Amino acid sequence: MIPYGRQDITESDIAAVTDVLRSDYLTQGPAVPRFEQAVADYCGAAYGVAVNSATSALHIACLALDLGPGERLWTSPNTFVASANCARYCGAEVDFVDIDPRTYNLSVEALAAKLEQAEHDGRLPKIVIPVHFAGQPCDMPSIHALGQHYGFHVIEDASHAIGGKYKGESIGNGRYSDITVFSFHPVKIITTAEGGMGLTNDAELANKMALLRSHGITRDPAQMTRAPDGPWYYQQIELGFNYRMTDLQAALGVSQMARLDHYVARRHKLAARYDALLVDLPVTRPWQHPDSYSGLHLYVIRLQLDQIRKTRREVFDALREQGIGVNLHYIPVHTQHYYQQMGFKAGDFPEAERYYAEAISLPMFPTMTEAEQDQVIAVLESVLT
Repeated sequence: MIPYGRQDITESDIAAVTDVLRSDYLTQGPAVPRFEQAVADYCGAAYGVAVNSATSALHIACLALDLGPGERLWTSPNTFVASANCARYCGAEVDFVDIDPRTYNLSVEALAAKLEQAEHDGRLPKIVIPVHFAGQPCDMPSIHALGQHYGFHVIEDASHAIGGKYKGESIGNGRYSDITVFSFHPVKIITTAEGGMGLTNDAELANKMALLRSHGITRDPAQMTRAPDGPWYYQQIELGFNYRMTDLQAALGVSQMARLDHYVARRHKLAARYDALLVDLPVTRPWQHPDSYSGLHLYVIRLQLDQIRKTRREVFDALREQGIGVNLHYIPVHTQHYYQQMGFKAGDFPEAERYYAEAISLPMFPTMTEAEQDQVIAVLESVLT
């Protein structure tokens, strides 16, 4: 089976993790701040806060921005559920903004129209989370400008997008958002096995996220409400969580960062080759905005079902049966049972639903060979024609 995604672990990665295993620190040692600095420096951000998953990063990012009950967070329906669930963890309400039919990202036009109505109704969001789907950045200058006008915060869900750029600048630099979140799951661009990170240029937000990831506990006397009893003393000043990244994971991340640009460049070569090989098949290839340099975490095609004598399910099953590990990204979040219990229903966000009805993610990972890619195309052609 050719999987839709696969991590690349090298001998240098193994050596980096082995060095930590032989050291005095397995959990909270020097590798975590080293990884935070490496990612922040690469992206051009001031601070990085490493955690055990991007889901955790989204949660503490929302808490750092004081999202709470009675407030609202908006995001894209075309994402993994974590982009919306982070609001529910805070007791806040969730709503969605339909997607752009070409980029599959949150539509700025739909956002602007929804904000105008929400201002009239007195129900503006406190936070908007644009999701850089498949690694392609959203139209962040426009979203930022709307945030300035309507007074909401912006968290970039860049779980797919480390190594990408917008108008020549690295995603994660914080120019258009309060916080950017990355994922380091094994199928993402680089991996720490599991892990995530929040980047920000705001020292207060960084300190708050760092506090929340570790039980709300500080050892800094300047943050305590009274003088410490001694050098052993710590004080819990917030209700936090055990969201810490280990030194083992961070060491892997530091090692992987050395190959980040290579991984993204390789994904671009594979995508260009897919584009050429798919030109005569009844599929819609992913469109890339000229202002963006995508991380290309995913290569998603849309089946032109009016030209294919099969359903999407039949195509999907046939590909899997012949060893092509296709996948689907994503089931629109508002159609999930949990969110339908809140009143969302099919038809609420038609572009996301149309996209979902036609989408299939083809295998895409940096160690993929041209022979494997040829096999994907050959099987897909046999299934579609």
